Amino acid sequence: MVTSLVKTTLSVIKADVGSLVGHHIVHPNQIKVAEEELSLAKESGLIHDFVVTNCGDDLQLIMTHRKGEENSEIHGLAWNVFKKAAAVAKDLGLYAAGQDLLSDTFSGNLKGMGPGYAEIEFEERVSDPFIVFMADKTEPGAFNLPLYKIFADPFSTSGLVIDPKMHEGFSFQILDVIEDAVYELKAPEESYDILALIGTTGRYIIKRVFRKADRLISAAVSVTKLSLIAGRYVGKDDPVAIVRAQYGLPAVGEVLEPFAFPHLVAGWMRGSHYGPLMPVSQKNARCTRFDGPPRIVAFGFQIKDSKLIGPADLFDDPAFDMTRMKAQEIADYMRRHGPFMPERLGPEEMEYTTLPQVLEKLKSRRV
Repeated sequence: MVTSLVKTTLSVIKADVGSLVGHHIVHPNQIKVAEEELSLAKESGLIHDFVVTNCGDDLQLIMTHRKGEENSEIHGLAWNVFKKAAAVAKDLGLYAAGQDLLSDTFSGNLKGMGPGYAEIEFEERVSDPFIVFMADKTEPGAFNLPLYKIFADPFSTSGLVIDPKMHEGFSFQILDVIEDAVYELKAPEESYDILALIGTTGRYIIKRVFRKADRLISAAVSVTKLSLIAGRYVGKDDPVAIVRAQYGLPAVGEVLEPFAFPHLVAGWMRGSHYGPLMPVSQKNARCTRFDGPPRIVAFGFQIKDSKLIGPADLFDDPAFDMTRMKAQEIADYMRRHGPFMPERLGPEEMEYTTLPQVLEKLKSRRV
């Protein structure tokens, strides 16, 4: 049931614009300047509500408004916030100030400019729960496995079997980041085709998910690939995702359940290693061990009349303690490989690699 014909947009926009003590954590002064800017935008009526937070070294802007997706005013607002937070970083001598800002001027929206964003425009339900996922030290393909389990695996989401509104399944929009092509495939009937693509997490990324019965938007993922934007590796993307829950969609517990398995994702130290994705509370989203292991935070909100009620820090729960212990065990195991694959990524995905220089040097030494 819809409460209003007026549509709300939830925008989650993030960027690494400098951090305290390496790739560690956003400085409180950066949070403060972002809150001041968004407070002014709320007073002016540009946005209806906001929460500023961080996941590790990524500054996160969570905003509601009624401007629609990829709106130039909203993206321009975020860009200005990031520029001011980057200026704070420069003043304080923080590490990698302005890292994700790949342009000097704003060009209408944030596509191709460095910051990542996920947005959903929707008509509000009577009760509308959303979960905002924020990850650090990994890439957008890290959401492929959890989203498949949430929206296509009945052994994870029992509602696919027992909820009549979900029983027809969901459609997945999948982006090929190399060819810049989007495919839409349906589950369950095309599940094998979906898996054939999304198992290659560095290239094929779940972009959006829709309920097949009525095209209700159910999830969205930031799909910015910084390596392809800049023409060279400038960092993993530290993605965000939005997932709607309840009332003919997966229950909150079904949305969170896949993250109880700390699956291996690309990123970690120098964006060049595989490590376990560890679900943590926001206060523990600070990557220190080998710049990791990769972290993910889940903020739960209700949205009513374009206002944010929350957040609930959903991974701040002892039910995930065993997952975190398993993640640390996996991190130990993977680190013992040192510079050897499979702990290290293949050369085509590494953020830093001396391999081309080494091969050039050895040309004259072939035997």
